[in-house]
Formats: sequence, structure tokens, C-alpha cells
Amino acid sequence: MTALDSGTATRTALRPLLQVSEVSRAYGDVTALDDVSLSIGENEFFALLGPSGCGKTTLLRSIAGFEQPDAGGILLGGEDLLAMPPHRRPVNLMFQSYALFPHMNVAKNVAYGLERERLPRAEIDRRVGEVLETVGLSAMGGRRPAQLSGGQRQRVALARAIVKRPKVLLLDEPLSALDRKVRGEMQLELKRLQHEVGITFVIVTHDQEEALSMADRIAVMAAGRLQQVADPVELYRHPRNLFVADFIGASTLVAGTAAAGTFTAGDLGPLPGTVPADLTGPAHLVLRPEWVRLTEPEHGLLRGTVRDVQFHGGGSTIAVAVAGLPTPLLVGVPGATATERGAAVGVSWNAGDAVVVQDELA
Repeated sequence: MTALDSGTATRTALRPLLQVSEVSRAYGDVTALDDVSLSIGENEFFALLGPSGCGKTTLLRSIAGFEQPDAGGILLGGEDLLAMPPHRRPVNLMFQSYALFPHMNVAKNVAYGLERERLPRAEIDRRVGEVLETVGLSAMGGRRPAQLSGGQRQRVALARAIVKRPKVLLLDEPLSALDRKVRGEMQLELKRLQHEVGITFVIVTHDQEEALSMADRIAVMAAGRLQQVADPVELYRHPRNLFVADFIGASTLVAGTAAAGTFTAGDLGPLPGTVPADLTGPAHLVLRPEWVRLTEPEHGLLRGTVRDVQFHGGGSTIAVAVAGLPTPLLVGVPGATATERGAAVGVSWNAGDAVVVQDELA
């Protein structure tokens, strides 16, 4: 297990299926992938997460065969994927646009790939019927894409991708065209479907909530390199560096210096947090809103003034202005809160919750 890979026991129980080794890809002076290595297990739901331009789509397209790496290797079940043309690879890529044929009905769209393989008609009909039932579209086989909702078209695209029974299904921003409510429903549907069909899913997304809610493990990318590979809980609670901490979830980031297991934040002095034994120099203390609690001013680690209160339905976020911090410190509380703007408060947290991270990218 590498320094980047902090998976749990669930991860170690999976047999490796897809192995990416030291893959690099450049476009002129722009490096899209820089020595990327990772291993994805059988039946794993794996997410490639990062901002636009981080290299995640280039990596996905390299696995699919639409990009040729400048260096490195990609193995699937021990076989060299890079030696195979795209149409021979046992992978399927579901595009962001779904790319359904508008003149064909649902059943014909799903059957298209099987018909290209010249399978017997009875087998095609059986497999199309099975997969339409799996995605909940058995009654819509005769409809055309224009007669379907966005969520239903997404299911058709999924059905067409999995009916060929690939070893790996690659999904490029598959939910980005859906509205928030439908996207949430389809996140649950994708996870259910992945368990039922027993196929390894690799999804590319820039939506952290989407990755956290669906993936067994997540690879966070920046500037063409892997920054951290871990399960969602590990990634959220123990980010490897400042980029991961800032990109994953809401947080207050306090700048300071780490030395000898202690974190010091300028004029605020030493603050409690878990400091890696080997971390020395510029660093940041990461405080998730739910780790911070309000106290009476005299009982807090820090004192401040409430600048804003936001109610989100299930909870509230309180922004506390603290002298010495350039941005308000965020405090999360369940449900509604009686705390008002302008109130003088204290803020505290447990040293075991807060984590100190290095500033540099991997």
C-alpha cells in the first residue's frame, strides 16, 4: 500500500482488476497526466475526482482507448489494454451526453451493441429484457428518447452500456445534466445497479458530494497527479494535504506552522490538532463545521462574534468572526439554532478531531 492509498479492510478484500502503472500524457507544454499509478478492484465503485483540467477525463479516456499515454501501462485482469484497439477492450464508456439514437426506441438503443456483434435474436431479446427490468424501464421499451425524462434517458444509456457485460464500466460525468433532485435519486440508483450487475464502475466527476455518496474509494487529482486515494470517510477525516482538505467538504482552514508535533497559528498561538510526526514547516489546521462547538465566550479556545447564520433544513451553519483569522470559522449544529448575528461566542474543538495537513501538492 502506497502513501497515497489509505484504503480500509473493505479495499484489501477486493482482488485487483484494473492496474494503472506510471501513466503520463502531455499535450505540448501541458501535462495532463504525470506518473499516475493506481489499482482498482473487482466489483468496486471507484471515483476519479478533481477540478476541471486535473487529468481525470484523460485517464478515463486512456483506459477506454480514446487516448494513448506517452508512457506507462494499463492492465485489465493481467492483460495489456494498451495493446488492444478500443472496440476490443472489455470496457464500456458511458458519455456525459448519453448519445442515444433519437430515431430508435429504447429497446433498439439497448440492443444496438449486441446486434453489431451479430448475436442470435433470441439472446439479444432476452438480454435486453433482463437489463430493462434491472433499470426499471421494462414498460418503456417502445418509447423513443424524446418521450423520456432526463433520468429515464440516463437509465437507457446505462442499460445500453451494461447489456454487453463489460468488465469495467466507465462513466464520464453521467449525472451532470440532471437537476438536483433527480441527480440524488440517480446516485442511489447507480449504486444499487452496480451491486446488482457486479461490474466495476469507474466514474469521473468534479462533484465531491456525488463521489462521497457513491464511491467505495475515491482518487483525488490535481495538476495531473494523484493527491490521495482513500475511502470517503478516510478522505474526509484525514485529508493528505491542503488541496484535498479544501476540495473535499466544507471546512475552516487555519494557516500556521507545524513543528515537533505542535501546530502554531501566528498570533493565535498553539491550537489543538493531530499533527503528523513527520510534518514540519508551513501547514494548515483543518476544522470541519461539525467538529466545532459553540461555548460561552470565556470557555472557548477562541472568542469571536457571530457574523451569519444559515439554515439548511437538517442543520445550520454559524459563521464566527475570530480576530486573527482572515475568514469566519464555520460551526455546524443540528436543526435550527437560536444563535443570533452579533452574539459574542466562544468556539472549541477536540484535538483528536482537527487535523493538520501539509500545504504542498503530492
